Amino acid sequence: MDLGLNGKRALVLGSSQGIGAEIARVLAREGCNVYVGARRLDHIQSLADELSEEFNVDAKAYPIDLSDGISVEKLCEMITHEWKIDILLNNAGGPPPSPSTGVPDEIWESSLQSLLMSTIRLSEAAVKGMRERGWGRILTVASSGVIQPIPNLAVSNTVRSAVVGFTKTLSNEVAKDGITVNMVLPGRIDTERLASIHKASANKQGMTYEEFRDNSRSSIPARRFGTVKEFAEVAVFLMSVCASYITGSVIRVDGGVIQSV
Repeated sequence: MDLGLNGKRALVLGSSQGIGAEIARVLAREGCNVYVGARRLDHIQSLADELSEEFNVDAKAYPIDLSDGISVEKLCEMITHEWKIDILLNNAGGPPPSPSTGVPDEIWESSLQSLLMSTIRLSEAAVKGMRERGWGRILTVASSGVIQPIPNLAVSNTVRSAVVGFTKTLSNEVAKDGITVNMVLPGRIDTERLASIHKASANKQGMTYEEFRDNSRSSIPARRFGTVKEFAEVAVFLMSVCASYITGSVIRVDGGVIQSV
């Protein structure tokens, strides 16, 4: 299937590893030129070099800390005045595991900036050029916790749910301009983030990491964790020409772990 991405230009955030890096690889495989953004310049520069060499696309690294409002403002200026991106992937690292009470204000404020405000400002900047060209894709990676709250992830469950409301509202406003706006929800994808969540939960429940991980796996209807490649293939489809009539949607890639219909 031709996804119609050859020659398009994408900004992929949170691409130093895991889900973000794999999405950048799949986009490059489809002929899409890619800006890869994350805090760790050495990781994203290595990824950009890899994509350029393997897929013969224009790939560039851009260091960005999404929890820093000034850094996000500078990136918005790049998007508005210098880059002509067709695709924006909003993807920020999750907050640390936490209960609902006793969380310091600093963690709430940092999470609101990196997860919510960065999504709002970057999407706003991207929409301007997309409207002019009559085509665009904005996709935000969230969490299964926006549908079924995950224990010990109160900050993530709360802040990411606000992003759902923004995404749906924006999607209605820009659909007539040829721009789709969607969210994609990873269930238990086998990443470093999942491992850190499992370790924190195991410690809280007095279990070994291996015991908790086995219990987690067995509770998934698919009886396994997802891979970053499986997730990335769905995400890139939603960015493609083929998904032009999908907007305002929240797509699950979870092996059936979310129990609500």
